[in-house]
Amino acid sequence: MVHMPIASTTPRSPHLLTVGFDLDMTLIDSRPGIHACYQALAERTGTYIDCDLTITRLGPPLAEELINWFPADQVPAVADLYREMYPVHAITGTLAMPGAREAVAAVRAAGGRAVVVTAKWEPNAKLHLDHLGIDADAVVGNLWAEQKAQALREHGASVYVGDHTGDVRGARTADAYSVAVATGPCDAAELRAAGADVVLADLTEFPAWLSDYRGDYREAVRA
Repeated sequence: MVHMPIASTTPRSPHLLTVGFDLDMTLIDSRPGIHACYQALAERTGTYIDCDLTITRLGPPLAEELINWFPADQVPAVADLYREMYPVHAITGTLAMPGAREAVAAVRAAGGRAVVVTAKWEPNAKLHLDHLGIDADAVVGNLWAEQKAQALREHGASVYVGDHTGDVRGARTADAYSVAVATGPCDAAELRAAGADVVLADLTEFPAWLSDYRGDYREAVRA
């Protein structure tokens, strides 16, 4: 049986399911688009960036990557430039992860809400979802790791799905059930060690997991 999360101050109900999803490498494979954007940024600024390396460590805020290539005092301005260039270079090259649309549809079919909580700049996150036809009930950007708990609590999320140990920390901080997918920079062992309640190979396994979770939740409520 699935172990239930610790109760939080937000009321939980099997009839009011809210599931949070991370974006990069959880719902979308943004590696091609981000690679192209970093390449364009390198050309624009005349600064060397190992674009192949950057896309192996997606998840943390943009500034944490840029500090590897630019002096600290330049990072805020370069981050603004990157975000400005992003819609032109990164949106059309990005793909939906296998099972992404079906995972969101499974939440809706269960009568629930799907909320995207991501470290990505919120306007660009919305562009990705619109382009790929992934219809989230809400999108909250600019939050990383434990900071994500703020949005998860505000939306009453009882489950958070992500690919990074930072996503696991965000779920645990929000007292939400941590569902990890081994599709990003962190492997299954790292995700388990970080405290994930369950690790799936990818989102194609999510609808079946959600069905089991809902059944166990109802049993726990009746007990």
